[in-house]
Amino acid sequence: MGTEIKTWQIIDGKLASIESTLKKESRTEPYDLEPWLASNPEIMGTDIMLIGRQIMTKSGPIDLLGIDKSGNTVIIEIKRSELPRESLAQAIDYASDVAEWTVERLGEVCSKYTKKTLQESFNEFFPDVDLEIVNLNSTQRIILVGFSIEASLERMIEWLSDSYGVNVNAVVLSYIKTKGGEELLTKTSIISEEMEEERRRKQKKFEIQMSDDPGTHDHQVLKQLLRDYLSRERVTNQRMRDILFPALLKTKVLIRDQLKKAFVDFDPNYDESKVGYYLTLVSSQLGMKKNDFLRQVVVYEYPRHHWEKDNFAIRSEYQELVREVLEELKEK
Repeated sequence: MGTEIKTWQIIDGKLASIESTLKKESRTEPYDLEPWLASNPEIMGTDIMLIGRQIMTKSGPIDLLGIDKSGNTVIIEIKRSELPRESLAQAIDYASDVAEWTVERLGEVCSKYTKKTLQESFNEFFPDVDLEIVNLNSTQRIILVGFSIEASLERMIEWLSDSYGVNVNAVVLSYIKTKGGEELLTKTSIISEEMEEERRRKQKKFEIQMSDDPGTHDHQVLKQLLRDYLSRERVTNQRMRDILFPALLKTKVLIRDQLKKAFVDFDPNYDESKVGYYLTLVSSQLGMKKNDFLRQVVVYEYPRHHWEKDNFAIRSEYQELVREVLEELKEK
């Protein structure tokens, strides 16, 4: 039999069974339960920042979408009664779509829900984590939320977690309305938060190595590395080729706000509220240890925050090299 929570209230020294349900109290999933959970996502996990509600995917809407402090997206599927085994397949379907989403897509979802940029929301929610070294959406987590759970689904979750380390869990709630009219929610998890945290810690196999140290490549090697990097058909590489480097060649030092303006000047269709995401991606590329050739060419400072690069400039000895590379790529 699947997990089920029973509740009794002590009244005049005696136990009185409480049989309240959402349905009996005319509470609904979209109008009551989802807002309750969204108001305090800690009931689903201590490290989840919600970025969206009823987010459409190729297979339907995700009830709640979040990001944890490791950058994993969290797909939350909610049922106001029993969690059937089919709910796992539904959530996996959603997760398979979210796995392909770009940082820009996540940023758009977050901005619509929080009215802040993804960077602002993340830094406020996880002040001790540097977003620039987080590998966003590299892994997806699934949390199923309901008021009881089929035994077969419970077995599947434990098997997937124990045998294959799949990031899936179920939170079983109990809705209680006391004789005095107070409404309470209690929870239990199929996999304890301690076990989940330990599992994620062990799974952390890949970390982006970051550095501020410049490379020491000779002129020809540096030119080739820069040419190869800027010729790649990736959005951030192209933005560095078409926006960052040309803007840096026009001025001695470029501050962050000026760089934002350079993005909008390049393409008026850019939404200014989203340019911060693009700068975060550019900044992350500059800080990756493997990209020491970029830091050999571009210098920056941390005038305001330890995690936010600013005051960008091209080292004077490499300005002509950058011009040559950009011209060659333009002709190509």
